[in-house]
Order: sequence, then structure tokens, then C-alpha cells
Amino acid sequence: MEGDSEPEKSSWAHLPDVCLRRVFHWLDDRDRSRAALVCKKWSCAMYSGSLWRCRTITFYGQPSRARTLEFQSALWYTKKFGKYLKHLEIKLSNPYNTPFIKKFQVTMKGLLSHLGKCNSHLVSLSIKYLELDCLIWKNVVRAQFIKNLATFLKRMSKQLDYLNLKGARITLEEGCELLNSLSSLTNRSFISEINIEDFFSLHLSVYSSALFHQTMSKFHSLTILTFNYNCISDELLDILREHSYHSLCTLNIKCHIHDPHGQVVSGMSWANLAKKAPKLNVNFFFERVMKHDHLARILLVEIPVSSISLRSCYFSDPDWTMRPTLTNLLPAYWHGLQKLTLELNNDHELLDDELLQLILSCKRLLFLKVWAFLSVSFMERLLQNRAERKCILTTIKVRIYTAQDDSTEEERLLADIYRKFKYLIDSELNYFVITYPMV
Repeated sequence: MEGDSEPEKSSWAHLPDVCLRRVFHWLDDRDRSRAALVCKKWSCAMYSGSLWRCRTITFYGQPSRARTLEFQSALWYTKKFGKYLKHLEIKLSNPYNTPFIKKFQVTMKGLLSHLGKCNSHLVSLSIKYLELDCLIWKNVVRAQFIKNLATFLKRMSKQLDYLNLKGARITLEEGCELLNSLSSLTNRSFISEINIEDFFSLHLSVYSSALFHQTMSKFHSLTILTFNYNCISDELLDILREHSYHSLCTLNIKCHIHDPHGQVVSGMSWANLAKKAPKLNVNFFFERVMKHDHLARILLVEIPVSSISLRSCYFSDPDWTMRPTLTNLLPAYWHGLQKLTLELNNDHELLDDELLQLILSCKRLLFLKVWAFLSVSFMERLLQNRAERKCILTTIKVRIYTAQDDSTEEERLLADIYRKFKYLIDSELNYFVITYPMV
């Protein structure tokens, strides 16, 4: 009889475990918790290790009732699923006062302590923009946080492969303490990638520190190192050549106007490193370091440069001119430069010809981003050369600064240029060009 038949189960009941885990993968924590209440099968799916291997925990500084639960949920998650973690990112967003920082430090102490005891899989850790030199970090709280982090890094040192402490802004001694934690068990570290950009406080001449050199000599398998130019010295380059030559692929180097960069580095040291580490590519990021004599001391011809970014950050300085950099310095990298970014307030000089000549001379240049005062005709000349295969650009992003409020005529000319080269742009280029009034 029809009444005696069992009710038909939902098709969800027959969903394979691998598909169910995929569904759970796209749910946030609250929806996962609710879904886990449906049945035993769904509850088991929630505890699948594959769902909890990557985690971003954000602590928001803005005070609100909802934010008070973040500290509790961070500890709850760590105790519940921390053993599965492989990639952990901690974000501290807009900390606003000392009590909040104290609460963050206490929470991190518990989080790191539990992870250190239960986790044997963590390979990636990122804690960016701590800005430990801010006044809201009282000395006692700051010292305790660094101590807890150093203890955790020591425990994880054998398995951790990636560490990002960008923007920590700590003293030389504190920074070396943290980095030494990665090698404290065996006196050497085999971590492959470290980001210590803006890791040390402003104005520190790290390049002259024997403590820093001793610390860096313990890293024996670096593949990617991101740091500031105020760390660069002949000694550091020799250390990298001796210990990481077999693995080193990328150096990302930031040079900021407020960081010391007056040291003399030998071209021979760079040449020796490049010869011993043939896979090495160096990427430079300059922030308001624009004067030719400053750049000439840094951009030596022996460096295997593949990317250069020069940003003046809207500052205009009549004391510097960009022309000698475009004509004398950058062409030295014609054989290796692949990416060029120029963000310049060059309202006192027109650079169309020099920039175009540089682009045509760089035979491997694929990426071009320019924010500068240029004439619209520059884009037509550039695209014409690209159409004739005189360069191999695949990405062109240009913001043409103009001193006029009304850029209607420039926009019309750009539209005409786009129509003229539409087939090339649509089929071969990542292309974005606009005008931007600078008044």
C-alpha cells in the first residue's frame, strides 16, 4: 500500500562525502555550524581536516559589541580545528588604544600556545603590520608579545616554510631575536621564504649590524627574501652567496626615502652572487627615492634586475629630473627587465621620447604601468610599435596626468587610438588607459 512505503530520502542524503566537503568549503563559520546540526554525516563533514587548513583571523580595532566576540572565536577555532592548520594569517586592523592591544596580546598568547602544542602541519604564517613602534604598544605588552611569538617560532622552526612579518617595525635586537628563533634548535634554518619588509623600525642602519649578519648566516635554503635596502651590504650578499646560492630565486627590495640608503655596496658582490645563483631575479621598489645620484648608487649594472617600481607618490620636486634615470640607468637592464612601474609627478619635464626609447630597448619587457604627465600621442606611438612587434608588452596600464580640469579632448583622442588598435588591444593586451586631472 502507498501508506506503508518509507518516505523518500532527500537527494542530499546520497551526496558523496567529497562533494559534501566541497559544499562546506564555501560556507562561513556560522553557516558551517548550523549545517553540522542537520545530521551525523554533515556533522562529520564539518570536522574534515581539509576545511580548516587555511585560516585568516582578523582582529578589528573599531570598538563595537560584535567585535568583542572576535577574541573568543579566535581561541575557540584554534582549540577546535588548530591541529589541521597549514596556512595561518593574522590581521590586526586599525588598533585604536592600549586596552585593545593588551587584549590582542593575551589572545595571541593563548592562540600561539595552543597551536604550538597541537599543530604539526603549519607551513605558512603571516602577521603583517603589527607596527610595534606605536605608542599604544606599551613596553611590557610589547615584550610579552615578542617573547610569545619567539617561543612559537622556535616550536615551529622545523616545519615552517614561509614567514611574513611585514610592517612589524621593531628594534634590531628584537628583530634578530625573532629571526633567530627559526634556527634555535639546530643553529640553522631551512625556511624558504621570508618577508621582512618594514620589519625593523625606521631610520635603522641594519646594513652595519654584525648581529643581523650573524642572524642571516643561519638561513641555508632561502628561495624568496623580501626586505628593505637598509639591510643590504657586501656582507649580506656574501652570506646569501655562501648559504643559499643553490635555492635563491628572488630578492624583493624596498627602498624608502626615510630608510638609510647611503651605504656603498660593491658591484662585485652583486656579480659574485648572480654568478653563484644563476636563477636569481631582483625586484626593486622605490618610494620617493627619485634623485639620479641616489638611484645610481643603488642600481648597479651587475644586479640581475627583472622589475623596477619608481613612485614619487604625487610629490613634485624641481630639484630632481627623471630624464637621466630613463636614459642612463634603466637601459642597463635591457636584457632582463620584465616589469616597469613609474608613478611620477613630472609636471616640469616631458618624458615621452625617453620613455618610449627605454621600452623599445628592453627586449623582455612585458608589463608597463605609468602614471605621469604624458602626451596622448605617446599611446599611439607605443601601440604602433607594439603592432609592429618592436616590443612584446602584454600589459599596458597608463594614467595620463593633465593640468587641465576638462580632459574631454584627451579622452576623445584616446578613444580614437583605441578604435585604431582595437584588434591588437582586444586580442593580445591587458590594456587600461585614462586621463587624470592633476590640478
